[in-house]
Amino acid sequence: MARVWDVPVHDSTRVRDARVAAEDAAALAGLDDARTASAALVATELATNLLKHAGGGQLLVEAVAPPTGHDGSPVVQIAAVDHGPGIADVPAALADGFSTTGSLGAGLGTCRRLADDFGLHGAPGHGTVALARIGAAPNAPAVGARAGGINVPFAGAEYSGDLWTCVHAAGRLTLMLADGLGHGPEAAHASTAAAEELRRSAHLYPADLLRRLDGALRGTRGAAVAVAQLDARAARLRFAGIGNVGARLYEGGGWRSLLSRPGIVGVHRPTRVPQTEVPWAADRLLLLYTDGLPSRWVPPSGPGLLTADPAVTAAVTVRDAGSSARPVRDDTAVAVLSPDPPDLL
Repeated sequence: MARVWDVPVHDSTRVRDARVAAEDAAALAGLDDARTASAALVATELATNLLKHAGGGQLLVEAVAPPTGHDGSPVVQIAAVDHGPGIADVPAALADGFSTTGSLGAGLGTCRRLADDFGLHGAPGHGTVALARIGAAPNAPAVGARAGGINVPFAGAEYSGDLWTCVHAAGRLTLMLADGLGHGPEAAHASTAAAEELRRSAHLYPADLLRRLDGALRGTRGAAVAVAQLDARAARLRFAGIGNVGARLYEGGGWRSLLSRPGIVGVHRPTRVPQTEVPWAADRLLLLYTDGLPSRWVPPSGPGLLTADPAVTAAVTVRDAGSSARPVRDDTAVAVLSPDPPDLL
């Protein structure tokens, strides 16, 4: 199930909670002692920075699929999210010893060295997202895109009924976002069943995969599910969805929606599941989201959108859709499929 450690960091006592969360996630991911220690140190540093430079924030820790979807153990993902003053100069913030009053900075260079992946987004006046992954498989081959996501359980619950994952199979990268009906352990059970079936059936096209998922989720509460599959060699993206999981495609400098069919996978699947197929290129980005986002949210924008780590883009989306005074109203997850950065293409 989607175990998420949601640690609100508003006083120094929560720094220890952040470290323990990273250690627990590392145990779940099967990291060795050295990588577990790295995860704990990164979580400690990011939590400390939230207090010192942003007046507090939120640390989200979980074990997630590697961004390329290749087989292997999960990796530990640590995301520090705040609504503080932001960062005017992100490259400078990553330099060792950087620290200015009112901006996140100290220790980020250390976090970047310890992590296998590290991303940072900071816009003055809008807050900061710092995200680290520890345990990524070294030298994983590029697959034309990367996948990543963020998951926020409702009311700080232990498990989220939302779940995203990605799998690389048959030369294609498949990204799935499932929203188990309701929230809590039973909702998590439904979305977990979807993820397990994806790992067995990722060779199928999205519409066929949804039919397979419908059988796998029988006996559960059911789930809304969106499936996106990239065939990088053919430069084609295929999408199909059932239920209230949204999809938006960035192309030509703007966003458009990809439509899902009404229904609930495992409970009431429509007879016909249409599959959308669109070209994929280096200027495309796909964003999947559950209905935990407010109805009037705005997709992310900016010059770094296509080169940012997809999980950072997901975290910025969730952060900017709400505020520190307006927490999420349900389990909330956003998953992103973005092109490989230029040096990997």
